[in-house]
Amino acid sequence: MGFLREYKAKLTSAENAVKCVKSGDWVEYTSNLGFPALCDAALAKRKDELRGVKIRGDLIFGPVQVIECDPEMEHFVYNTWHCSGYERKMCDKGRAFFEPMVFRNLAWYYKNFLTSDVCMVTVSGMDDEGYFYFGPSLGMSKCIADNSRIVIVEVNRNIPRIKGGADARIHISEIDHIVETGDPPLFEMPNPAPTETDVKIANLLLPYIENGACVQLGIGGMPNALGELIAGSDLKDLGMHTELCSDGYLAMFKAGKLTNSKKTLHPGKGVLGLAIGSHEFNDWLNDNPDYVGYPLSYVNDPYVIAQNDNMVSINACIGADLYGQISSESSGTRQISGTGGQLDFVCGAQMSRGGKAFICMSSTHTDKNGVMHSRIVPTFSGDIITTPRSLAYYVATEYGVVNLAGLTTWERANALISIAHPDFRDELIKAAEANRIWLPSNKR
Repeated sequence: MGFLREYKAKLTSAENAVKCVKSGDWVEYTSNLGFPALCDAALAKRKDELRGVKIRGDLIFGPVQVIECDPEMEHFVYNTWHCSGYERKMCDKGRAFFEPMVFRNLAWYYKNFLTSDVCMVTVSGMDDEGYFYFGPSLGMSKCIADNSRIVIVEVNRNIPRIKGGADARIHISEIDHIVETGDPPLFEMPNPAPTETDVKIANLLLPYIENGACVQLGIGGMPNALGELIAGSDLKDLGMHTELCSDGYLAMFKAGKLTNSKKTLHPGKGVLGLAIGSHEFNDWLNDNPDYVGYPLSYVNDPYVIAQNDNMVSINACIGADLYGQISSESSGTRQISGTGGQLDFVCGAQMSRGGKAFICMSSTHTDKNGVMHSRIVPTFSGDIITTPRSLAYYVATEYGVVNLAGLTTWERANALISIAHPDFRDELIKAAEANRIWLPSNKR
């Protein structure tokens, strides 16, 4: 009864809760399903009272009312650690800003360098011990709440309770204000059917995965396609250690492929940092003792990742140049997504006994004018490098898979051109010759 009395004492409206925000404050919206929609709307209504309030979010699907209400950004300035489609559009319009990072360092930033005045986050209903679970946003929410002056939670009982370490939940004693949402349905990540190219790449990767491997799948069509292919394959006893858990893993589980029984770290447990998926996916994770969440400072630590033998990391990218540099987050200087955990898992998989790290892309893309371009280019021009050439490992397109580890510049150029679209190979060879990273004997 003590927790219930405390709950009632802290229960308030969103309008009343956000009165604690002052001009110049830093306000945290945490990540994905942790987005505090009611408090965001209430804060936007206070626009004329406030100036220079800075907000941080991460992979929030929008709309975000503090952005929508203030196009001149005199009152609110929105910043994101990793762009969703909505946040990318806002960055394109100059109405939001990107914060570079690698996910494993997020808690370090907050503990040592960042000011955080008010944390607002959506959580599950309270349990009998007075705890609320962060659910799909657990990987980063606790470190933010711990380093914030004031903590506001929005309660949505549809948020799945993902168990795990202490950072998976927050106690009522650590909370200043509670806002009830009425438990609206959760946002479900669209899961489009994989393209023909996605399926081709996934089929090329499948032979590299062994029984008992521990698999990390990134976000996007190709990783989801691979999850579906694994579900229909002969592979067995796979494990999960991933920054982002999504429906691809549910497909693997339903097919009996995802058992976690051969894992060398947390045997019998699938490990995740963040989650986003369908209603069925959320039901699967809810109170599931076999799937546990930990902060990204742990999940994405390469030395932790490497404790999983046969770690297989599979992520997508936007492009690569002939030197082996990989861009996974920008097109030129236009921010598309974010560094996220790609570099964390590339390093961790490389350090794992029997580990492999794959970065995948279609060989071409077509612009809005219908012109086709190669994703493998001679050199980048302004593109943000996510994985440096010194750490590049396996790179895959629908034309093949190449291993860049330890290769010279001319060997890298030869390997990457071999998986480029045939229509662009001759001009890439000419560019490699001009840059003096080509041997005449490379030509076939």
